[in-house]
Amino acid sequence: QVPLVESGGGLVHPGGSLRLSCAASGVILDYWAIGWFRQAPGKEREGVSCIKTSKKDTYYTDSVKGRFTISRDSAQNTVFLQMNSPKPEDTAVYYCAIGAACTGPSTMDYWGKGTLVFVSP
Repeated sequence: QVPLVESGGGLVHPGGSLRLSCAASGVILDYWAIGWFRQAPGKEREGVSCIKTSKKDTYYTDSVKGRFTISRDSAQNTVFLQMNSPKPEDTAVYYCAIGAACTGPSTMDYWGKGTLVFVSP
């Protein structure tokens, strides 16, 4: 089991900003594709963003394009999800996961336990 620890969640107001972190131990994240997923109450888990090992290849679901940014910090062995101008519909538990490629949740090998993001006025 690869420990992945998400942090940075909490209450944020619409139009504010929040940065989620995903830190790992025992693996070098640079060698993995890393995805951020989220699950809102009563909804299925969905992919939010993913970054490939190349660092240059990133993917975003349409609803967060232009607002969220995924990035890596190799020195910290951490991946971030910068959330700008969040909306109430972004409220969910956010998970990071690692796998061989950015091809969806079913292909991810290891998951963190999640961090709750609550967007409310």
